[in-house]
Amino acid sequence: MARLASSRHGVGSPLVLLHGLGSTRAAWDPVIPVLAGHFDVLAVDLPGFGNSEPVPPHAEPDPAFLAAAVADLLDELGIERPHVVGNSLGGWVALELAHVRPVASLTLLSPAGLWRGGTPLYCRASLRASRWLSQHAAGTLSRFVNHRLGRILVLGQTHGRPSRMSPDQARAAIRAVRIASGFDDTLTATATRHSVSGPAFDAPVTVAFGSRDRLLLPHQSRHLDELPPGTQSATLPGCGHLPMTDDPLAVAALVTASTARGESGEGQTA
Repeated sequence: MARLASSRHGVGSPLVLLHGLGSTRAAWDPVIPVLAGHFDVLAVDLPGFGNSEPVPPHAEPDPAFLAAAVADLLDELGIERPHVVGNSLGGWVALELAHVRPVASLTLLSPAGLWRGGTPLYCRASLRASRWLSQHAAGTLSRFVNHRLGRILVLGQTHGRPSRMSPDQARAAIRAVRIASGFDDTLTATATRHSVSGPAFDAPVTVAFGSRDRLLLPHQSRHLDELPPGTQSATLPGCGHLPMTDDPLAVAALVTASTARGESGEGQTA
């Protein structure tokens, strides 16, 4: 199993943050200062992303595999029942994690996997295009994002308010996609899969999509009946597929409210 890079901030109940495909734990930087005032925040790089080790040869990095790697890290750190927040692929991984070890609550921000059958062609084509451009037009993209209009053009599909990002943040997002050794294999491993209900778990679930999420289209990728009974849903106004930069305070407030359900003992009934 690949060893995972992580960073830890704050004091309180443990809170684990899981990023999406082609991203890193740095995607959570805008919300960590707020969350660290209330939680012991652990931001994780999934296998093959950020500073984590590559996926081992011959391993298939589907969400269950990624969840097992996160579970190993939590065991190593002695974290027994954390709150878990996942964005995009990280949301799918969070669901898988809840099926294999105790969690206090799940907060799913634009989670992947809520489609019928395999990943919709639109999503796969969009992600492959982002990967190709990051590898073959990195210089051009890096110059574009120096300007407000350039950030809107380059990141408008994944971010609801890309002009709020700094040029450095935009370049870091492009670089994360470019250097991710696990991008292609992970995308392939999820192409024919979707999130399926596993064993019942005793933790409340909250799911939220940004009102400007242009990657997970409502009619294709938001089948909430795939989620556990009792899941609460919300909308993040003005936010895109990666809402943490678009509105850090709204994301932090949603996470805090979601975790409060877990702290109060509210959970899913089997």
